[in-house]
Amino acid sequence: MKDNKLKILNQKIKSCKKCLLWESRENTVPGEGPINAKIIIIGQAPGAEEDKTGRPFIGRAGKLLDKLLKIANLKREKVFITSPIKCFPPKNRKPTKREIQICLPYLKEQIRVINPQKFILLGEIAFSIFFKNKKLKDYRGKWVEKDNKKYFITYHPAAGIRFVKFKKILEREFRKIKKIIDL
Repeated sequence: MKDNKLKILNQKIKSCKKCLLWESRENTVPGEGPINAKIIIIGQAPGAEEDKTGRPFIGRAGKLLDKLLKIANLKREKVFITSPIKCFPPKNRKPTKREIQICLPYLKEQIRVINPQKFILLGEIAFSIFFKNKKLKDYRGKWVEKDNKKYFITYHPAAGIRFVKFKKILEREFRKIKKIIDL
């Protein structure tokens, strides 16, 4: 039943033309992972590699995320990985507020169907969806409880690729995740 709901949602995402991103996309990237995942990881938007394959976090940032997941003792197959945006923004630009607003119902429906208990929010965009008018720097590296769910807030792995300092912070913060998670 849940599985069928997610398949139907993925079909809706695949045929979506609500914003202009559909014109330049090669594939939609709804996300992947088990329907009963206890943890959902939310990034920013698909990149070029993701657009080619339709799979989330498989480019350079995804390779770093895989290393971070190992640090946290999490198996990629056990978590659901997605983004608020399901199409690649051209030239790898940040998604606009309007694009996020248009695409957000898909993420909300995924969350409703999967019903994860823990969220790992990667970067400012994922953070701002759940914590409006708050600053990432005030919550980064911490577990925050809200509406009976737990959120861990950290940088996006892309920041760790660009800057060694952020990579070290990400590694340290994923060690904190390991202490809390009991999968």
